[in-house]
Order: sequence, then C-alpha cells, then structure tokens
Amino acid sequence: MRDQIVVVPYDPAWQGEFETESKRILHALGNNVVSVHHIGSTAIPGIFAKPIIDILLEVNDLVRLDDETGAMQELGYEAMGEFGIPGRRYFRKSDRSGVRTHHVHAFQTGSPEIERHLAFRDYMIAHPTAARAYGALKRELARAYPHDRQAYVDGKDEFVKEHEAKALSWRRSSS
Repeated sequence: MRDQIVVVPYDPAWQGEFETESKRILHALGNNVVSVHHIGSTAIPGIFAKPIIDILLEVNDLVRLDDETGAMQELGYEAMGEFGIPGRRYFRKSDRSGVRTHHVHAFQTGSPEIERHLAFRDYMIAHPTAARAYGALKRELARAYPHDRQAYVDGKDEFVKEHEAKALSWRRSSS
C-alpha cells in the first residue's frame, strides 16, 4: 500500500523545525552553502500543508555538494540526484517510522530555480487569498486522492503554474 497523502492545518512549529534542520545542514556542509531558505507550504503561514519541511539550499558548487553527499546521509537524508529537475540535487528524510519529514532541494548559485521557489513562497505570503485557495485545493486533492501521489501533484499543477507566473512578475515589479 502506498503511503497516504496527509494535509494538515498550518503549524507554527514548522518554522522552528526548519531553523533546527538548517543549522544541522550548515554545520554538515560548511562554506559550500551560500544560503538556506524555508520554502513550500510549511513556509506559508496559515495554509493547509503536508507536514514536510521543504528546504532550498543554495550552494557555491554542485560537484562539491555531490562529494559531500555522505554528510547529508549522516543527517539521515537519502540522496536522490536531480530527481527530475536538471541542476538540482534532491535529498529526502523520513522519521524512524518511515514518515517523510524533510525535503532538501539544492541548486547552485545563479540557478533560475532559486528565484522561482522564493518568488512563489513570497507571493503566497503577500497574497493570503491566493495562499488560502492553494491550501483549500491541497485539502480537496488529498481527500480525493489519498493514496495517489501523482494525481495529487497533477491536480496542483495548473494552480502552481498560474501563480508561479504571477509570482515571478510580481517579484520583478517589486524589485
């Protein structure tokens, strides 16, 4: 049986979990890390989300990060390589019972993926009506497809693409 998709109300403790984990990652990877950002729905106050902390890691050198994979594995992460996004290094972590707790999306400085992720997060924080609609959509999809991760992801795709385009335009006009 596939694991169940669970979407829960926003938990203010997620920010603390991000801060704790980001310190562990910074300590493990050292000066290759340029910055660490809390992204994804757990970074958007007030919306429903899967309780998985998404972390965006900006690094100086992806090849060096590849060489440091062991340090991430010592923190409990499974290295997944690019995992469908060229130029990304993706790591995932689960608790002792096998429940996913963290995702790390690492990109080299200058990657447009960094701006895309941060723009979406910041746009959702600045536009609570859109954020609430996103949370409601996620709840609806989790109810409709509790064991079908691909249908859940596909169901969010149009919303994410539409608001990502708005977010990038908004970010560029705000700069």
